[in-house]
Amino acid sequence: MNTPVATLLGRKTSSALHTLPPSATVAAAVHLMNQHKLGSILVLNGRRIAGIFTERDVLTRVIGANRDPHTTPLDDVMTRQPVTVSPSATVDEVMELITGRRIRRLPVVDEAGEIIGLLSIGDLMRWLVDSHRAEAEHLRNYIGTSAPM
Repeated sequence: MNTPVATLLGRKTSSALHTLPPSATVAAAVHLMNQHKLGSILVLNGRRIAGIFTERDVLTRVIGANRDPHTTPLDDVMTRQPVTVSPSATVDEVMELITGRRIRRLPVVDEAGEIIGLLSIGDLMRWLVDSHRAEAEHLRNYIGTSAPM
């Protein structure tokens, strides 16, 4: 599985990135996450990633810490320096990262450190299922056409 993650990004049905600045409130982030049915929001300084704010951050760093979501800025509760990958990283490398580090969402950044996409574990699973389905179909066709008559 040496397919680069850039290929997976190109196959996504929606390439929209939902982002907010570090100064945005938790309430604004949760509203955006609910509006678009997202599990996370990328927190950006310009086009560079400052952090990621996830459902788990809401539970542990906001609700669990008894913070007011209307006054707490993302900068105070986001996950800083999230693990990122380049678009040339392979599916194998990414699978090792997400399973080894228990990551559900992985920002993809270019050489300049600018965000170009976000991969979810769902994106990877969809690609794997499609890949295995295509391989199985190829093998069925091969077996069906190469059998002696």
